[in-house]
Amino acid sequence: MILFRHLDSPVGTLTLAATDDGLHAVEFPRNRHPTDRDGWREGQHPLLDLTAKQLDEYFSAKRRVFDLPLAPRGTAFQRGVWLTLAGIGYGETISYAQLAQRIGKPTAMRAVGAANGRNPLPIVLPCHRVIGADGSLTGFGGGLPAKQFLLELEGALPRRDDLFG
Repeated sequence: MILFRHLDSPVGTLTLAATDDGLHAVEFPRNRHPTDRDGWREGQHPLLDLTAKQLDEYFSAKRRVFDLPLAPRGTAFQRGVWLTLAGIGYGETISYAQLAQRIGKPTAMRAVGAANGRNPLPIVLPCHRVIGADGSLTGFGGGLPAKQFLLELEGALPRRDDLFG
């Protein structure tokens, strides 16, 4: 059974979901590709508390790397893309082409982009750090304002004070 809880954050109320196997999901209030919640139940779990603590530290600029057991559900290709995201450093951005090269599939940019867009663990596996080759902020499951906020928080973009204010 997957347990979930909500966490208030600067990018809206996040839904965190976990089992003893690891963290399954971090969802934005409006997710482009919401996770199937069949069998989910609201409840307490130590991993949910740890995830909330680490996300709070991240939003307070006190954490740059997450240290959580992860259990994302997806195809082998998707999981490979998602785990590669963890290697994109705090405050760093890369293009979809660079991400495709990092997974050893340089011609699979569209497939990499699709997998990136279905990342069930955004922020923790930082898909927001993948941008267009021209530096543009391209699609993001949590919305472009959230992507911009996260990149500004990390110093990858100059801050705009009025984004969520």
